[in-house]
Amino acid sequence: MRPANAVIAGFAAILGYFIASGTLVPGVLLIWAAVVLVTAGGNTINDYFDAGIDRINRPDRPIPSGEVREREAWNLSFVLFAAGILMTAFTNILCVVIAIFNSLLLFLYAARLKRSCLFGNLAVSYLSASIFLFGGAYLGWEGAIRVLPIALITFFAMVSRELLKDAEDVEGDRPAGAETVPVRYGVKAAVILSLVCAVGAVAGSIYPVSWWGIWYLAGILPVDAIIIVAAIRPLPCRDPQCIKTSRATGLLKTGMFASLVVFFVAALLA
Repeated sequence: MRPANAVIAGFAAILGYFIASGTLVPGVLLIWAAVVLVTAGGNTINDYFDAGIDRINRPDRPIPSGEVREREAWNLSFVLFAAGILMTAFTNILCVVIAIFNSLLLFLYAARLKRSCLFGNLAVSYLSASIFLFGGAYLGWEGAIRVLPIALITFFAMVSRELLKDAEDVEGDRPAGAETVPVRYGVKAAVILSLVCAVGAVAGSIYPVSWWGIWYLAGILPVDAIIIVAAIRPLPCRDPQCIKTSRATGLLKTGMFASLVVFFVAALLA
């Protein structure tokens, strides 16, 4: 379930609501719980479908290591999805629609899209960005529109990281028939496209200066630097091991978490 990641995703939804409204209400616990449960369900079903690939790329994960049986993971994922959607029944129709759509997309991503060329990257990046939309949606359409720029920044940063993660996993993806960007076009092409998306995320991160002012800019620029450095590091790479050695995906993840802190502080001080 990767509970730590799921809990952080839940707090991103609360942050989305906070950015949209400038305040917090007890009801945000519902959207937090919904995101935690749906995210955990997505992580679980992903491990179920990835069991074969993980035996090569990630043999320490629960299913390949024998800690969890595949049927147990399958059943648990649907319990988590259902529980997450149930939580949204106490919010509004927009949140319900997003939760159902995202649950279906998480299943489709794990079953089919993850092994496709670029579409899987776009799907998982939307799913990450939509957490902010979900938080804003607790206020209705107006709230969702308010957080749209933050969602777009997250989307481009996630595409950048997902491309590098695919480049790391070429050795397991190729024999499994996965048609990812690095499998089809090479590691170098994936690295260049990742850098382009990182630049897009950084460019978009400047837009909220119009809301939050110079102090936000002072906070986001170091984060932008982390993201750009992370995307530049793998440029000399031609093989998966080089990508792993660069630790670019971990650095990108650090930059994205740091951006959440900057967004929160900026919204708090606005």
